[in-house]
Amino acid sequence: MTETKHYILAIESSCDDTAAAVLENDAVLSTIVATQKVHKEYGGVVPELASREHQKNILPVVHQALEKAGISKNQLSAIAFTRGPGLMGSLLVGTSFAKSLALGLDIPLIEVNHMQAHILAHFIDNPEKPAKPKFPFLALTISGGHTEIVEVRDHFEMQILGKTLDDAIGEAFDKCGKMMKLPYPAGPEIDRLAEKGDPEKFQFTIPKVKGLDFSFSGLKTAVLYFLDKKTAENPDFIAENIADLCASLQATIVEILRRKLKKAMEETGLKQIAVGGGVSANSGIRKMVQELAKEKSGQAFIPKFEFTTDNAAMIGIVGYLKFKKNQFSDVSITADARYKF
Repeated sequence: MTETKHYILAIESSCDDTAAAVLENDAVLSTIVATQKVHKEYGGVVPELASREHQKNILPVVHQALEKAGISKNQLSAIAFTRGPGLMGSLLVGTSFAKSLALGLDIPLIEVNHMQAHILAHFIDNPEKPAKPKFPFLALTISGGHTEIVEVRDHFEMQILGKTLDDAIGEAFDKCGKMMKLPYPAGPEIDRLAEKGDPEKFQFTIPKVKGLDFSFSGLKTAVLYFLDKKTAENPDFIAENIADLCASLQATIVEILRRKLKKAMEETGLKQIAVGGGVSANSGIRKMVQELAKEKSGQAFIPKFEFTTDNAAMIGIVGYLKFKKNQFSDVSITADARYKF
């Protein structure tokens, strides 16, 4: 029996990327992302500037997504949007647009949790990697604002087992990168330089945190003091050792994740690991997760690169899964910067 075709327009505006996608059931027909360049000169996202850029970008991005998918707005079955978590101003732009369009087209509105979407991105139809995680499994969500280990029992039944107590992993990469005078965002540049360096050249202490929680602020401080000491002795220390510094920092962060993830696998007995979030694009983390899964006779699931960073396709798959369950939102709904699943 052929499944009825449902077209979901998805909108993502939680931070500094304005994204729209169109899905036909669980298959992506189009995905468009407008990345904001304005924040680079400030070394981080400026919330007010982000919301202004979303206002400029959202209409052309949605138009391009529909055009690329080859459908009209009147063919849409529902509109899914990121309700949170994220920057309030950015979320309000996407939420308001989605509500207005759904109301105008008289079609269902579907709220989506951004972090839940990073996990459920693994259920997007992907002919290249048809295998999908089977419930229950562990998810490692790592991004600029979040670091979490989640037990996923069903599409919408999830429990956070461990989370960061301070900085998220993406913040740790960016803040340490700033100390080393690397451009923002520093994460990709650290990953690139780490491939050329010696991960054992410099030793950074791994924080001792109880349970499955994380802490990265201590590591950030340790790197700061280390660099201050070394540059006082040699002003060119960072430039002369940049590859080794990046490799050593990345190795430390990867080891922090590996220890917690291994502990989670041992405590839960779960052997499947699904990774999500922008930092899952990091090559060292990807390699570690694959090696750990193999060590534990398990399986690792790593999304396509385009579905790791903030994107609307992951919002769309959650929208489709909720659409099948008739889990719709009222147009009176508002954005929630601290939205929890």
